[in-house]
Amino acid sequence: MVISEMSKALRAYSEVLRLVRRLPEDTRGYYAKYARENFVNYREVDPKDEAFLHELLNRTYNHSLWVLNKYSVNESAANKLKKICSAGA
Repeated sequence: MVISEMSKALRAYSEVLRLVRRLPEDTRGYYAKYARENFVNYREVDPKDEAFLHELLNRTYNHSLWVLNKYSVNESAANKLKKICSAGA
């Protein structure tokens, strides 16, 4: 279970970085750094706390949608992230 939750978090982070590539070139560095800082800040989360992990993944998805909308990137680009973040929820 712990490994699957860690794997889900890593897949979500990887997908967020893929989405960053869809943003305007001059904003990519900022959002890639922002995503990394958030990922690092939450690396000590107890993987057994499923409710909190679900909340974090939900926030990841919602914030990603907000950024995509801000730069007029179609929300469908985040479909894979949605599947990762909602899997097992």
